[in-house]
Amino acid sequence: MIILVKLLLAHLIGDFILQPKSWVDEKEKLKHRSPKLYVHALLHGLLVLLLLWDLKFWLLALLITILHFAIDLIKLYCQNKENKSSWFFIDQALHLVIILALWGIFLKPELNFTSWCTNSDIWIYLTAIILITGVSAIVVRELMSGWTKHLKDGNDASLSNAGKYIGILERLFVFFFVIIGSWESIGFILAAKSIFRFGDLKESKDRKLTEYVLIGTLLSFGIAIAVGMITLWLVEIL
Repeated sequence: MIILVKLLLAHLIGDFILQPKSWVDEKEKLKHRSPKLYVHALLHGLLVLLLLWDLKFWLLALLITILHFAIDLIKLYCQNKENKSSWFFIDQALHLVIILALWGIFLKPELNFTSWCTNSDIWIYLTAIILITGVSAIVVRELMSGWTKHLKDGNDASLSNAGKYIGILERLFVFFFVIIGSWESIGFILAAKSIFRFGDLKESKDRKLTEYVLIGTLLSFGIAIAVGMITLWLVEIL
């Protein structure tokens, strides 16, 4: 497992720490003619060797270099201004799949999927998450539909689907804080939400900005919590 963590660390350092924006701009402009594209891919292979510190993984490093180059090249030719954000996530997902696949091929870890499938806690948590995200969003929308049509009568502009995602994130936080028994944190969320009450905003620009800040803040908290939980999990099993 520690090797997988090192492979992920090598990817994060290579893609986010050691890749200046100037490199990204040059790659998007020149595509396969950009020297930075080749340096960037080679850097990933070198980072793998450096972090693993074992030359027996030279083939693993070489494959990561080649496949990283191929994925980045595909992204450069497929992305445009409209789908650039989508291709960022597609690109990162493909890199993650490649890392997991190569880790499985070279290290052949023993993974017991049967125990996961038979663990009732997993299914309970999965059901709860589905309920508080997609299902609850529809239920709340239907319950509030009578008031929503009146709100639409005005000229109060709003970010598309902002309320839906704010609600989903808010419920995820409350669910998490309940699970860990941190009731004071729920009070914090409620207090923070009251500060950004939509009813006190008169201009559409202000409303959009408030929704944007709320989504960004909640997403940031969510990522921080997820990373924190994964870190605790890794510390426990390693």
